Amino acid sequence: MTDSRTDLAVADAPPPAPPADQGSGKPEPERIRVRSWSWSEAAELGGVALAALSLVWLVYEQLTGLSGGLGFFLCWFATFLIMYWIVQRQRHDKMAARDRLVTVMIGGLAAVIFAALAVIIGYVIFRGYSTLRLHFFTVDQRHVGPLSPATAGGGLAAIVGSLEQVGLALLISVPLGVGTAVFLSEVKGKLGRPVRIFVEAMNGIPSILAAIFIYQIWLIEAHNQVSGFAVAMALSISMMPTVARTCEVVLRLVPGGLREGSLALGGLEWRMVRNVVLPTARTGIITAIVLGITRVVGAAAPALIDGGESNTVNWNPFHGPQDDLPYFVYRLVREPIKAENLRAWTGAMVLVGIVLVLFIVARMFSGTWHPLGWGRGLIDRSRRSRSPLIETDATSNGGSS
Repeated sequence: MTDSRTDLAVADAPPPAPPADQGSGKPEPERIRVRSWSWSEAAELGGVALAALSLVWLVYEQLTGLSGGLGFFLCWFATFLIMYWIVQRQRHDKMAARDRLVTVMIGGLAAVIFAALAVIIGYVIFRGYSTLRLHFFTVDQRHVGPLSPATAGGGLAAIVGSLEQVGLALLISVPLGVGTAVFLSEVKGKLGRPVRIFVEAMNGIPSILAAIFIYQIWLIEAHNQVSGFAVAMALSISMMPTVARTCEVVLRLVPGGLREGSLALGGLEWRMVRNVVLPTARTGIITAIVLGITRVVGAAAPALIDGGESNTVNWNPFHGPQDDLPYFVYRLVREPIKAENLRAWTGAMVLVGIVLVLFIVARMFSGTWHPLGWGRGLIDRSRRSRSPLIETDATSNGGSS
């Protein structure tokens, strides 16, 4: 009886599941998991760094009598990498030791760059925060004299000028830059190579050369006066190559299958570019625009040559001199009065803040960074309202997404 029941149980049992690689005929590749650093490895890293510091201090400072912070740091970092390679080679194989050495090297260089950036921004904030007041954003410099305190006056004229000039430069350079990128990436043809060489050559032109070009063509030859529009044209000359070159790289990253599928469905080439390629590369295009803004927002030469000097607010960028933040900082930091220098540091801090705000807003609307989920919800709702497929799915599910 026992044997018959066992046979019946075995017969009723489900068949064993086939192996995962039976359908494809290929063995499943082994997954490589990146192992995080443990406390012992972190302590080992710190010990090697401390040992390298002691050795370099003994040789560099005591035996050779050398001095200098930069030389000491370079000698310590090189000694640290050599000692860390020796320690890891004793504990692991050659490939693992090389991987850890490259990881530490890249991490150290990234930490140096981040520290330098933090020091620069921190120093600007430290020098400019003491004289920053709310009225800096609401008044200009018309009532400021040589004996006025550092908190007197404001930078409204420079802030308005910077926003209007950069906005006009965007209106000029973004269509030209994106159109050039589409031509180089999608249309190509015989002019593709000359246009690419011309764009790359323009990418290295300093802003002062663009300002001199606008000064000669727009102000001297065309007999126009200095204005914010002249500054915007000079800024657009420097911004357009950056936008075009970055957008071309981004458009080349769009998968070719999307283009082929659009054309296979009977779509025209310009519809494919407008409805498939550009929306797919939207994040990269916004990044290119942000890079273009950061390329020109701190240039003082165009305002110095083409914009003129103005201590009052000029709301019309097409008529009369117009100030901006880079020229505001350049003009005040050269004054021998301490109060003017402090106002210059305040203007520099406001300029850094404006660039940071523009970058955050661009990241939010590009869909790559969403603080507290606000940007993601906004983008998802806009996509939902434009996509009939999503609306149909939501209606079939009872209106719930």
